Amino acid sequence: MKEFILLGLTQDVLKEKIVFAVFLFLYLPTLLANLLIVMTIRYSRMLGSPMYFFLFYLSSTDPCSSTTTAPKLLIDSVSEKKIISYDKCLTQIFAVHFFGCMEILVLMLRSFDCYVATCKPLQYSTIMSQHVCGALAKPAGLGSCIHSLVQSLLVLKLTFCGPQCYLPIFL
Repeated sequence: MKEFILLGLTQDVLKEKIVFAVFLFLYLPTLLANLLIVMTIRYSRMLGSPMYFFLFYLSSTDPCSSTTTAPKLLIDSVSEKKIISYDKCLTQIFAVHFFGCMEILVLMLRSFDCYVATCKPLQYSTIMSQHVCGALAKPAGLGSCIHSLVQSLLVLKLTFCGPQCYLPIFL
């Protein structure tokens, strides 16, 4: 297997331009908003609580998650040749699973943080220290990596129809 030929969302040139415009206007504000959140939390001395620690991680992984697929979609929506190599496709699968799983795990950590803040407000600062937050974030990254690796290894075992394969979906 060398490459996949992507058939895309539509074959109509006008609709492809509309897809490009819509996704560009969704993708850029997402990047800018998350960058603003990350910079605000990073450089503000008042935002040092665990809630903002997890929000920082979530706002850092969200643009990475959308950047794994959106640029390829934008490029393919305006180009004539819609091809992705096998290696790039495998990398994209790994990245989508890694950042998607990371977002889910960080959201779970944020919900635990909210639970502690709500149910044990007097003990919150003791339970959710910076050290504990860091110790909780590391397994989230490791779990995401293991999940992504397993998914990528499962894709490696698939057989394909030849050196080129037509995919009716947009990767």
